Amino acid sequence: MPRHNELEHKSLQVVMDAGENGILQADLWRKLGASSREGSRVALKLERMGLINRKKELFKGRWTYRIFASRHPSSIESVIELPCFLCQDIEKCVANSAVSPEACTTLTEWLLSDEKSGKDEAKV
Repeated sequence: MPRHNELEHKSLQVVMDAGENGILQADLWRKLGASSREGSRVALKLERMGLINRKKELFKGRWTYRIFASRHPSSIESVIELPCFLCQDIEKCVANSAVSPEACTTLTEWLLSDEKSGKDEAKV
């Protein structure tokens, strides 16, 4: 694997691990042992791909960027109450058939109930 692909992968993992607070761009490069030039290229590429967001920030009198992950890993809580898990027809459930996710009123109601409650976390 070329160095830049490896660096992109590791960078994204560190940013995701940083959570909601994100990570300063310079701290990320230090953690990865990358040069500022390499780091800037990787950040721009990840941003173009829609994997990270960069927010300009004044830190200790200098302008820098704080990097945030655009997407966050799913958690079991997002699907724990999914009605499909208890459905008697799960083995017959196939797209574009009589028993399908598209035709399932129970699944539709579950998905719409999440929207009504105002939760931000998307369900499957």
